[in-house]
Amino acid sequence: MSKEAEEAIEEANSLSDEEFLQRLIHPSPESSWPEWTHPQTGATYHLRLTRTEALTEKEVDDCLALVQQTSGDAYRASANGWRPGAKRREMRTAGLRYVLVRGDRHHGPLVGFVSMMLTWEAGEAVVYCYEIHLEALLRGSGLGTMLMGFVASVARRTPHVAKVMLTCFTSNSRARAFYSRLGYGVDASSPRETRELRGGRTVGSQYVILSLVVD
Repeated sequence: MSKEAEEAIEEANSLSDEEFLQRLIHPSPESSWPEWTHPQTGATYHLRLTRTEALTEKEVDDCLALVQQTSGDAYRASANGWRPGAKRREMRTAGLRYVLVRGDRHHGPLVGFVSMMLTWEAGEAVVYCYEIHLEALLRGSGLGTMLMGFVASVARRTPHVAKVMLTCFTSNSRARAFYSRLGYGVDASSPRETRELRGGRTVGSQYVILSLVVD
């Protein structure tokens, strides 16, 4: 890692949420931030950027419940299983930033979120997308594409950042197709999706690492 890249990551991670929003997510003048309107139903949702340290326990509970609702089966089918305590601790990892989506500004239900971190992977400066989860009724609405666009914007606007990375269950074909449409491919660091054991038996990896190279 270069000194310049290290300094760029440190500076970006030191930004306040408002500075991070304006400089790195950078909503366009035409953007309706902090609101988003469902193109089919006309319902309005509220967006909020926050660092993990500012999340309330209720917000962590809501995020955890949404993860379990959308991905609980995949976790339970994995080797590590569904471990809510470990997931809660991961959600509190220092340096994470969240964009929360609610039904209204303060008290509406949490219907989606994305979390990301500027960090290092194999000596490269990257934005790692930890989670993106939406209620089922919001899938296909364009909200997920917008949230992932925010993540990519952070990568593009932070000097020396090479790419966005994320981990996806191999069993989640819907998510794989979504990321593929956004331009993500299998990263060189990803484990092989199938490997042959002694005796000729093959086993599959339970997850794949995907990445999007940014300009």
